Amino acid sequence: MTDQEFLDLAERLLLAVEQDCDRINDETDADLDAQRVGGMVTLVFANRSQIVINQQKPLHEIWLAAKAGGFHYRYDAAQGAWLDTKGAGEFFANLSRYATEQSGLALRFSAR
Repeated sequence: MTDQEFLDLAERLLLAVEQDCDRINDETDADLDAQRVGGMVTLVFANRSQIVINQQKPLHEIWLAAKAGGFHYRYDAAQGAWLDTKGAGEFFANLSRYATEQSGLALRFSAR
């Protein structure tokens, strides 16, 4: 994968996260704040806990930091998904789980 291909895919992922935050706020009382700075999105929950998602361009990875720990994801073209580098699942499924754990509300994120 070229750097530009990675950046395009990573941008789509971050945009999907931001759009899901808007949808979640419209549909629930989650009071979820998505703060974007360059290649990083910080999700801030009503209880002030955070999840940070950022691009790691040199490694062609997306990193996610949550209370549950730090996780690295690489895009798998065959599956069309961002998968944990240690085999711990798909990015959006994991983000949904970690956001639900941290917020106390059932929150769902998806690639679209």
